[in-house]
Amino acid sequence: MEMVNIKINGLPLSVPKGSTILEAARQAGIEIPTLCFLRDINEIGACRICVVEVKGARSLVASCVYPVNEGMEVFTNSARVQESRKTTLELILSDHEKNCLFCVRSGNCELQKLAQEYGLSDPTAWAGETNRYEIDDSATHMWRNNNKCILCRRCAAVCEKNQAVGVIGANDRGFKTHIGCAFELDLAQTPCVSCGQCITVCPVGAIGEKDDGPKVTAALRDPEKYVVVQAAPSIRATLGEEFGLPVGSNVEGKMAAALRRLGFDKVFDTDFGADLTIMEEANELVERVQNGGKLPMITSCSPGWINFCEMYYPDMLDNLSSCKSPQQMFGAVIKTWYAKKENLDPKNIVSVSVMPCTAKKYEIGREDQSAAGVPDLDITITTRELARLIRAAGIDFANLPDEEFDTPLGIASGAGHIFGATGGVMEAALRTAYETITGEKAGSLEWKEVRGTEGVKEASYKVGALTVNVAVASGLSNARKVLDAVKSGEKDYTFIEIMACPGGCVNGGGQPIQPASVRNFTDLKALRAKALYEEDAGMDLRKSHENPAIQELYRDFLEKPGSHVAHEVLHTSYKARKRYTV
Repeated sequence: MEMVNIKINGLPLSVPKGSTILEAARQAGIEIPTLCFLRDINEIGACRICVVEVKGARSLVASCVYPVNEGMEVFTNSARVQESRKTTLELILSDHEKNCLFCVRSGNCELQKLAQEYGLSDPTAWAGETNRYEIDDSATHMWRNNNKCILCRRCAAVCEKNQAVGVIGANDRGFKTHIGCAFELDLAQTPCVSCGQCITVCPVGAIGEKDDGPKVTAALRDPEKYVVVQAAPSIRATLGEEFGLPVGSNVEGKMAAALRRLGFDKVFDTDFGADLTIMEEANELVERVQNGGKLPMITSCSPGWINFCEMYYPDMLDNLSSCKSPQQMFGAVIKTWYAKKENLDPKNIVSVSVMPCTAKKYEIGREDQSAAGVPDLDITITTRELARLIRAAGIDFANLPDEEFDTPLGIASGAGHIFGATGGVMEAALRTAYETITGEKAGSLEWKEVRGTEGVKEASYKVGALTVNVAVASGLSNARKVLDAVKSGEKDYTFIEIMACPGGCVNGGGQPIQPASVRNFTDLKALRAKALYEEDAGMDLRKSHENPAIQELYRDFLEKPGSHVAHEVLHTSYKARKRYTV
């Protein structure tokens, strides 16, 4: 690797050729502030907060896009740089709604942090018009408040580049510039897939998920209701970040303890639902392969992906697995088998899920998501919403003892755990499908070719006499690549896993928000996924079909995978949808 020699604040440094000043400064232990920059996604140098002084340059330069060269001398903290950044902050704040006490991002706002660091303590000095826009709360899963928007364009970049949807972008010019939808439509009128990726990258409180925490609190306080909760596989690998623990900390035990202290009657693990999904999905795959069914079969666990398919690839709906997602399967079992087992009226059960995904808020209201005459799920909250409930209840999360989930629906295999990472559903399904087809024990339970955070992964496996070609895609721009290759005949897959969010559920739209200073230089997806794979590797029970609680459920209620009752309770349907509802 060719290196160049530079100086930053007088410190000699050797850095790879082609590095930006921002990257070089990071190597020197110097953090240059940014507001618009997202590595590989939004490298536009627009906000001007990252400006630095370069010896010999006529003006300050944007460090996020300015490359280093041999002999360069950079000053990141000169009086000129400090004054420029402060002035830029004042201009941004002059057009920003400053009700920080009541903002969902207070304490985790990149603009607020910079205002404090640069001593902007007198709001009257930079007061301007701050309530020009109405809040768009038309979508099921989120709201948008342009009065807080700083026009960093991160949300638009993620929507376009990562998700290939592009339903929001910059409208108008000059002082009237704002982020909006085409023709100023409400978000609900557009082909938004509800993934929430825009929320996780917003540096301020201009976008947020709809908070269903108050609904949970009301249910917990209702003596007539039996309130149960399930937590998704990835939550154990991310919730700790909300309480200052390192990225990738596995807090499964503390999470179960916190949920119990919030007052839920039963605390369950969605991983049980993941195991159940594998039982039905693997069976469906085997049937399609052996009986000439529609191939490739595509997983149906990600509601953001399902929304995308219904709107953008309606001709491939027959390729979708008919299985409900793990949260919906779990909810259906709660309202049917579990209700009967515990002598409960399904109408009096409030079933809550904690999910990494804002699209789950949309999913619980979809058609064909009821198995007992009542909705499978009643309320779904994100990781962030759960953290707010825990803090509001005064629970000292970091010092909680580790507790276990309630049984029998809290029993899960390692195959259920890895659902939270991209490739996890594929690997879990292969563990069961292999043994179903061959009748033999799999030699290895780690199908490493489908692991990792790459956007598209491919592999071919020998399963008995069959050659099974698989693909894994995360992020909807990558889903497009895979699906277009299938439609053109370029690729011939047997089974495809698609997750709407890049990296899978560990990077879902409902996960803890990390600032750009962390997001740009830390592989959040890999660290969070590592916690799930490590837990799987340390378990004795690593196959969904060997889960004793799953076996009991089939003996007592479902009979066998793919049975009539299983289809009634655990399967769903899809339909093509218009992209714009105007």
